[in-house]
Amino acid sequence: MESARLTGRCLCGAVHYGSPGPVLFSIVCHCRDCQRASGSGGVPVLGVPKPSFICQGPVKQSRIIGGSGLPAVRNFCGDCGSLLFGTPESAPEMVTIYVGSLDDPALFSPTAVLFVGQRPPWAKLATPLTEHETLPEH
Repeated sequence: MESARLTGRCLCGAVHYGSPGPVLFSIVCHCRDCQRASGSGGVPVLGVPKPSFICQGPVKQSRIIGGSGLPAVRNFCGDCGSLLFGTPESAPEMVTIYVGSLDDPALFSPTAVLFVGQRPPWAKLATPLTEHETLPEH
């Protein structure tokens, strides 16, 4: 996977983040939680090791119980509200970056789609990817 430097920011520029990688996974998630959190049909997301991730700025968090039974933590700009990255308690060793916040979203190359059973009919991607009904087993 890409090991290029990943950088991103919120809409107003108050929060900046970065990671040298490596990218652990690149997926599009269509679970209802991601749909509601993003206000869209699904969320393109990639994972990086937590120790490699740095963030500066006024970040706030929302916490809900995820499919794992543990809190799913979404981090957003405290000023403009942009959804930026996740710090899921089910995977404390990684950070999940919301691709729309990347400075260069072209670095995202999805390999799979999750929760296709919850995907709205209009949100199907033209790119052929491996599809999963739920979260795949590790």
